[in-house]
Order: sequence, then C-alpha cells, then structure tokens
Amino acid sequence: MRRMIGWLALVLSLLLAILPAAAAERIEDYRADIMLQPDGTLRVREVIRAVSEGDQIRRGIYRDFPLTMLDKDDRRVQVDFNLISVRRDGKDEPYHTERGDGGIRIYSGDKDVLLPSGPHVFEFTYETGRQIRFFEDHDEIYWNVTGNGWIFPILKASATVTLPNGAIARDAKAFTGSYGAAGSDARITRAGDTVSVSTTRPLGPREGLTLVVAFDKGVVAAPDDATRARWWLRDHAGLIVAGLGLAIVTVYYLWMWARVGRDPPAGVVVPRWDAPEGASPALVNYIDGRGFADGGWTAFSAAALHLAVRGQVVLEDLKERLVIRRIGTRVENDAEGKSAEPAVADPWGKRSGTSKTSGRRDAPPLGAGEAALLGSVDQAGGALVVDRAHGPAVQLAGSAFRTAMEREHRGKYYRANTGFIVGGVGLSLLVLLAIMVFGGLGEDIVPLVIIPVVAGIFLPGLATAFVKSRRRERSLASRIARILVLAFIGFVAVSILLSLFATVVTQALEHHELPMLFAIGAIVLVNALFFFLMGAPTPLGATMTAGIEGLRQYLILAEQERLNLVGAPQMSPAHYETLLPYAVALGVEKPWSQAFETWLASAGAAVAAAAYQPAWYHGSQGPGGFSDRMSRFPGEMASTIAASLPPPPKSSSSGFSSGGGFSGGGGGGGGGGGW
Repeated sequence: MRRMIGWLALVLSLLLAILPAAAAERIEDYRADIMLQPDGTLRVREVIRAVSEGDQIRRGIYRDFPLTMLDKDDRRVQVDFNLISVRRDGKDEPYHTERGDGGIRIYSGDKDVLLPSGPHVFEFTYETGRQIRFFEDHDEIYWNVTGNGWIFPILKASATVTLPNGAIARDAKAFTGSYGAAGSDARITRAGDTVSVSTTRPLGPREGLTLVVAFDKGVVAAPDDATRARWWLRDHAGLIVAGLGLAIVTVYYLWMWARVGRDPPAGVVVPRWDAPEGASPALVNYIDGRGFADGGWTAFSAAALHLAVRGQVVLEDLKERLVIRRIGTRVENDAEGKSAEPAVADPWGKRSGTSKTSGRRDAPPLGAGEAALLGSVDQAGGALVVDRAHGPAVQLAGSAFRTAMEREHRGKYYRANTGFIVGGVGLSLLVLLAIMVFGGLGEDIVPLVIIPVVAGIFLPGLATAFVKSRRRERSLASRIARILVLAFIGFVAVSILLSLFATVVTQALEHHELPMLFAIGAIVLVNALFFFLMGAPTPLGATMTAGIEGLRQYLILAEQERLNLVGAPQMSPAHYETLLPYAVALGVEKPWSQAFETWLASAGAAVAAAAYQPAWYHGSQGPGGFSDRMSRFPGEMASTIAASLPPPPKSSSSGFSSGGGFSGGGGGGGGGGGW
C-alpha cells in the first residue's frame, strides 16, 4: 500500500511538472524566405508557427519591424518598408499597424475575435529596401532573421536567401543568441543561388538568428546619384529641420530685437547729488533693477527710510523687531510751553515746527509706493510692526506697495518685451517638435534633444536669480553665505551638466548626430541670449538710468573727489539724510555712511558731531558711531522684514570584418509578442 502511494505521488509530481511546460506559449517554427531583387529590394515571407494558450496570444501575434538600420559606416539610416499581406492558417487575416520608436508594429487578428487555443500558422509578407551594404570589393545582406525582441522561446528558426540572376554567394555566416552575442549555433548550406541557415538549438526569449550573405559586386545595382540624394535628405531630415529652424529663430529674434529690443542712446553719466526728475528712492530702485529684485523689500526699506527722513514716520529699531510709527499732527504747546512731540530733524537744513502729517510744505510730493506704505501704517493703527507675529500684515503692506509701484510705473521706464520672448520660445518649441516628428529620431536619440532644452530653460533663470540676488546682498556674512551655497550648488550643477554633456556627445558621436545636436544647442543658446537682450529701457528710462548712475557715482566718491565737483553741496547731516534713502535703494549705503562718518570726525564738524542725533530714528547704540549703525540698519531692516514673512505653503507632493558580426546586427530584426 505504501509503495502504491509512493508511485502515485511520483506520477502526480511528474504531471504537475509537465503540464505548465505543455501549456507555455511558444513559437515552434520560425521560417523566413528572403528573395533579393536586382534593384536591391528584399521580398520577405515569414511563416511563424505559434502555440496559443489564451494567455498572451489571445487575438493573434504582433510583429515589430525596425524602420532604421546601421549602414557599413555604422550610420543610422532610414529603410523602406511595404507590407503586402498578413495571413493565418492559410487565409487572409485582418490586421492593423502602429508606428513609433523608429519602427512599425503589425498586429494580426481582430480585437473582437479571440483565437482558439492550439497551434496557428501566421504569415507576414513584405518588401523592404535599402538593406544592402555596399563595400569596395563585395556587397552583402546582413539580415536579422527573427529579431531579438520576441518574448516567446523559438524552438526552431531557419531562413533561405535567394540571390538574383543565378548569382553565387561568396561567403555566409550566422549568429545566434541575445543582442550582441557572437555565438553561431546554426548550420549553413549553400546550393547554387540560395543560402540556407537553421538553428541547432532552441532560442530563448530575446534571442534571435542573424544571417550574413556576401556576393560579388554588380549582382545588385548600386544606387544612382538621385537615389543617394533622396536617401541623404531623408537620413538628415532632423539636421535639415534643425538648421532651418535655427535660421528662422535667429532671424525672428534679430528682427524683433531691432524693432523693440535695441537700447535707445544712453545719456551722459555725470556725478550728481539729486535724484533725476525728482524720483523717489523706491522708484530709483525700481528703475535701476529693471523691476523689483528680492521681492521689492529693498525698495520697501528705502521708502520707509525716506518717509522717516521727511518727518512723516519714526523708525524704532528694537533689535528683534522694527516699528514704523506714524507721526500725527503736532500739538502746539503744553502748559510749560514745551512741544508735546520732539522736533524732527529737517533734511532740508533746519528744524521744523510744521505738521509732520505730510512733511514740509515745500517737500516734493510722495511717490505712489510711499503713499501706499504710509496708508498701510495708518491701517495698522499708526504703527506697522515688523516681526514674525505681524508677518501677514507686513506681507499685505509689501503687496500694496508693489502693486502701487507697478500700477504707476510698469512699462514707463523699461520694457521686458516678454511677449516677443514667448513668441521666440514657442517658435523654438515648434522647431524641436518638427525635429522629433520629421527627423526620424529613435528613442535613444530623443534625450539628445531634450537635455539641451532643459539646460537652456534652467540656466538663464538661475543666472537671472543669481545676478539679482547678488546685486541686493548687503551684509558681508550674507554675501559669504550666499557665495558658499552657490559655489556648492554650482559645483554639483557643473558636475552633473558636464557628465550629461559627455554622455550626450558620446551618444551623438556614436549615432553620427553631433551636427544636429550642435544645431539644437545653438537654438537653445539663441533663446538664452535674447532672454537677456530683448528687454530695453524706454527713452525716458535711458535718461533716468544715466541720471541714477550719476547719483551712484556721487554716493561712492571719496570725500576729496566729491569736494572737487563744481557746485557740490558741503557734507552736512541734512545732506547725508536726504541721500541716505537713495544710497539704500542703490545698495551703496555703506560708502555713503563712511563718507559721513569721515566728515563727522573732521575738526570742522566737531560741534555737529557732538549734537547730531536724528529724531526720525530710535534705536540701540551698539558698536560704532551713527553712520556705522546706518550702514548696517538697512540690511538689518530687510532681514527683519524677510524673517517676519510667513513661510510659503508646501506643495503636494560588415558582418565579415574582424569578427564584427553579432546576433541582432544588420537590417530586419525587431521582435514580437501576443495580444
């Protein structure tokens, strides 16, 4: 009884081991008849006997056929392909095709009809041209019979090549195995004008059979000049489109730049000690930066300082926070005859007993940004507190300030001409799309197009952010920190870009696509170049820019050089305070404050130095004199403002040469599967 149970268990285990193998879908026989025509065209009939078990072969099989091949110089060339018929079990079969990834996929069968399980014979008949490789002493067919992309094992594969006009093959070789393998598990026989090959072992999934047949020159007519020219145009369609696209994009940008991007004649720059056209410090910052850098907070700080110097607010520097306090209408006198509010130093040279609600009557009117800032102070109850607890209020004040400035001044002094840049970028994208569509690029070539484009989008933005941020950096520590961070990021970015560049160039050289890559890179560079060149100041903006540059020169001049200017005013507290907001707007408050400190230390200013303490600024003394505190104050003010803002919301997240042949080489190939 025990022996009988053992035999039953053995039989059952054998059945379980055999059934899966028996049920596996496979190709039992793969046969290809290849007839070479005198004009070089190949007429191929493939007969594939496959077993369906309703798993992957449900409606039929599909056959992938590449539409490119590598010629004798390892250049990727386009081939001709014409599907003649698809049959199953001796009858015509419905089919449909899809193109993509440099090839064509042929589906046999109907999506609404399922095949019965069991063996079926599929036939694909097609013609393909430009598959002959022409050498100096011979010509050859280098044909991938089965392809190396089949997902099923192939138990037996064979092929027969028939040469035209009774020609005799000079030599023949066969290769088997996965792509790139140089094995030769195949038997070759030659009889007259035919060469036959058959495998001597089954081929596993992703393994194939490749046949190379050499014959004398003249058996096949070599292509004439017209044919070669047509082939060249087809093979280099991507380069032609890229070259034409580069010319079109360049002409577009040059035309648009000549129309709207050319800078007007620059004004003469001479040192001056007043703002051009009476511009406010915020407007000077806006014009100098061609818009707002660092979110407009430097202009905001300069506006607040200007309001303080005008006598309309007091700045209270309390280290951990900043208060911009409105000065109300002055109470006349108290019972003792003293002012209820301290007199505010008048930047125009004397003490003022007038109302500080609107400053002096002879003072220039407020700019739009300063008026908006003053309104925000009033909305905050007369005291705008800048710290983390009041971050939303500060953010609203900044938004109101920027909106007012943009509403009054946008497009008046500088035109970014963004619409023309967008037009150029759109035109460039159309060119790149045309390269990918009409250039016949394979999936391994597409990254050569995408990588330069991504780099071209990333680098100009990074460069713009770096220039603007560096322009507005103030403290030495913040500059050092930013330089270190940017150095690290730059090192990583350069390393990655160099690695990508080496990879792209290597692949481009391998596929002989380097000229097209250069053309695409040139398109990207043209866009990056005109990203910076297209914007231009208006005639008024050019005049204002020259005046602002003259003011900057004056603010950074040494004291002796300043005294040599004809008509330049003498340094005084009033003169220093008047230009301090402009120095902050231009990022040169440090040299301007040092010039004032030098003047205070001089013998002639000893009395003024002893008595000088501006009423518009209340803050801790700290190390150094007042000018030293003033040189640090704007940077600390901007840092306090930045620290007070709420964090942004988080985002969701030749086959005969030196053994050069291999399985999968040459024309033909592809693979297939079931559907």
